[in-house]
Amino acid sequence: MALINLHHIGKSFPGVKALDDISFDIHPGEVHGLVGENGAGKSTLIKILAGAHQPDEGELRYEGQPVHITNPRQAQAMGIATIYQEFNLIPDLTVAENVLIGREPGRGEFINWNAMNREADAIIRRLGVVIDPKKLVRNLSIAEQQMVEIAKALVIESRLIIMDEPTATLTEHEIDQLLDVVRGLRDQGVSVIFITHHLEEVLHVCDRVTVLRDGQLVGTHDIADVDMRDLIRMMVGRSIDDLFKRKAAQQTGEVALRVTNLTRSADGRRTNAIQLHNISFDVRRGEILGIAGLIGAGRTELARAIFGADRKTGGQIEINGEPVDIQSPRDAIRYGVGLVPEDRKQQALFLTLAVEENLSIAALPRLSTGSGFIRAGKVKDLIEHYREALKIRMASPQQRVRNLSGGNQQKVVIARWLALQPQILIVDEPTRGIDVAAKAEVHQLLDNLAKEGIAVVMISSELPEILSMSDRIITIREGRLTGEFTRTDATEETLMQAMMLDTAS
Repeated sequence: MALINLHHIGKSFPGVKALDDISFDIHPGEVHGLVGENGAGKSTLIKILAGAHQPDEGELRYEGQPVHITNPRQAQAMGIATIYQEFNLIPDLTVAENVLIGREPGRGEFINWNAMNREADAIIRRLGVVIDPKKLVRNLSIAEQQMVEIAKALVIESRLIIMDEPTATLTEHEIDQLLDVVRGLRDQGVSVIFITHHLEEVLHVCDRVTVLRDGQLVGTHDIADVDMRDLIRMMVGRSIDDLFKRKAAQQTGEVALRVTNLTRSADGRRTNAIQLHNISFDVRRGEILGIAGLIGAGRTELARAIFGADRKTGGQIEINGEPVDIQSPRDAIRYGVGLVPEDRKQQALFLTLAVEENLSIAALPRLSTGSGFIRAGKVKDLIEHYREALKIRMASPQQRVRNLSGGNQQKVVIARWLALQPQILIVDEPTRGIDVAAKAEVHQLLDNLAKEGIAVVMISSELPEILSMSDRIITIREGRLTGEFTRTDATEETLMQAMMLDTAS
């Protein structure tokens, strides 16, 4: 008997049919992949299972019995736990306090702290990992916080754990560790719904996979019966061979950005940031320069130092052959440098504001009258221009940006910079957390920008993305430049060797 059956589930929001006639089941003790493009309906579906939304049509059955899950507390009581991308942890409490919150051992109002630490430790060790239960959550790595969330689910004796993009911010080693934990949960009889844009993870850890597209069910298949190409074709409705493939730039212009011996030492504001040591490179107009490195190599710190978000302690930056003194992002913008940061939600978007406000906010000075009044007509024209040029899918310019898919949120951030007409655009993890079709659209956009003469610097953790998009590639490790490669000379093996090179030798 299935643990959960979804029968003809439908859900609508104003102006959009989010789910249309969705039917599949979850078996006891299986890892079930759920994949689809951003906007395919995955988030709506898991919120229905979690009790955050109720379906307009269809029926849920739990162990064969019809159920109506009206709130998250009811879902948890039934043994359904959901781990979202944004963790639901209290950073200033310990691991044990977070794991056993509301279930603390003791008598009356008195907590037995030793018993609580022992119990939390035992639960975490069920996952095959060791985390000090007395440690504050704010001092844990992202991977460790993920384990604490899973431990919380085990405390309530969950029979189904839903994991929404659990590997999005993990290193390769941490991903392998998490997948082992998921396999361990399956061996303990716990069912897992595993949602990810990394299809290789689905193939490695899932027993079956369900594919959604545009709110509709494409199909549910045993993993043994599908491969990567099958999944992509089902997700986007076309073959992987039809997705964007960039050709090398036929011609590049003069050097737009030159960085010489850039150095950044530790400071009081970001003491955990990677230090930079004498990094030098240049990028030409019409070129895409890829920057590759393992997580913690200093890629983001390099981008922030160039943009003035972090103060460099040495070295020189030239733009169009002229030395410039960039002390702040305001200086960088004045010199024609833009930065699309790696974390769009934390560092780029105003999630509670509308698309219109997010896209136009940086360009308001030129959209206003001399007396400071915003010209509504010019704002409307700007929004419509980039809505069409970047194919931004939104219900209206007044839609809150938080309600867009990840790919469309990323396009809004890029459009904000394009409105300022930058000469140099740095994009840090431009396709993180977006689906394969949205990736192709972002890649096409970056290629178009290069063809228009913009110098593009692209930072990415995905070597296939770096290899397919870059005209040249530099590698860094521990804040040091370790290699430079032409497009024709670079392979995954040569890049990985340079990225893992022991700089101490």
